[in-house]
Amino acid sequence: MADPEVVDDLEELMLVDEPAFRDVMVCVFGIHDHEVRVYLTLLEEPGSTVEELAAVLERDRSNVNRSLSTLREKGLVERDRRLLDGGGYVYQYMAVPLSRAKSMMHEAVDAWAEQVHERIDEFGDQ
Repeated sequence: MADPEVVDDLEELMLVDEPAFRDVMVCVFGIHDHEVRVYLTLLEEPGSTVEELAAVLERDRSNVNRSLSTLREKGLVERDRRLLDGGGYVYQYMAVPLSRAKSMMHEAVDAWAEQVHERIDEFGDQ
């Protein structure tokens, strides 16, 4: 269940005096709080499988799988295929290091701020 206190909109985020890290991640990456939970869990449990994450997070495997797909699209999670002794394989997931996620967030906010500055500078030039 989503945290009712999570700020998921930039306008809302700007009104918060001290936004939580989770709120900033939700806003900057355009993800949901449950996806932030998956990312943070992977920081603590690197190399986890979907099944392991589902157990830790107490969520359905299909929901965890969708969260992982979104996080991979955003560049926050990577996966490796591990061959099983009896044949077949399983995917193991790793969160990108927190330092990398923070850099990505800074880059996104800087790019947004640059666009806002350009709009400000252009105002009234028509």
